[in-house]
Amino acid sequence: MQKAMQNHVRNLVVLGTGGTIAGSQPDPRLAAEYDSARHGIDTLVAALPALPAGFALRTEQVANIDSKDLDFCLWAKLYERIVDHLRRAEVAGVVVTHGTDTLEETAYFLHAALPGSLTSQKPVVLTGAMRALDALGSDGPANLYDAFTLAATAGAHGVMVACAGAVHAAVEVRKTHTYRLDAFSSGDAGPLGYLENGRLRALRPWPAAPATQPREALDRAIRANAWPRVEIVMGYAGGSAAVIDALLRNSGGDTPPLRGIVVAATGNGTLHHAMEAALRRACDAGVRVVLTSRCGPIVPHAGMAFSHADSLTAVQARVAMMLDCMAHDAR
Repeated sequence: MQKAMQNHVRNLVVLGTGGTIAGSQPDPRLAAEYDSARHGIDTLVAALPALPAGFALRTEQVANIDSKDLDFCLWAKLYERIVDHLRRAEVAGVVVTHGTDTLEETAYFLHAALPGSLTSQKPVVLTGAMRALDALGSDGPANLYDAFTLAATAGAHGVMVACAGAVHAAVEVRKTHTYRLDAFSSGDAGPLGYLENGRLRALRPWPAAPATQPREALDRAIRANAWPRVEIVMGYAGGSAAVIDALLRNSGGDTPPLRGIVVAATGNGTLHHAMEAALRRACDAGVRVVLTSRCGPIVPHAGMAFSHADSLTAVQARVAMMLDCMAHDAR
């Protein structure tokens, strides 16, 4: 679908993937009881007022799922469609509607995977909702309009998230609440800015593209769906080697080989002694190990047992490790 095409009008592309923003609620009073991904992207767009001046809209339904069910095939398809649109001169930016459960993973994936030559010139804005479209107090329409406003802002570039009036960089965004409308945070860094009265109040510069990966190799691997197996384990009181040893045993045959383990460790990357011993066995078996923390950024120190992922969450660090393995394998 294409709306209001005119000469010299720039296009915003919105890609729908489902989520609560496209959800339906049988009883509008019960905000936590709804069916995700019931409305198409055209229905969401129809609920909005006029677009920012000088822009027309193209919509595309890439998927319509609950984001808890997101898989690598959808990431690959989303990557392909965004690259295709960003390469078009008439496209000013891309907006993606997405479920909030895995939004931070998709945002980080797009930040790390999309060519910096594109995202350093144009914006990719993800948005979602914490209330279904037909719920009392639905936040989806406002979030979607804010996403369009952000994508239409002069000079906008990079992968960002627009939610509850705040703008977050993809590398910093985290979902921090299960129910509130302002469910996302940028942690210590704080938001990039706020969307207020139809315009952006910027607090920090636009997000920078990441360091260059072997671009052609990574692109081939994503399009081929050659995703390595990387698992996440958590550190906790009374931890043991059982989970890690089980992962090492369950590798081969019909199960893809285990390439990496990301640990959501206690404190500043600390590990139960039994888990640390098991992780060393994993390293000896050729499995990569990276530490994150359950509670925030890791402060590096000389006594760390393994490499760490700085301020990335465990789910983001998993994406980073997968992409690194993919780029290496495809060379």
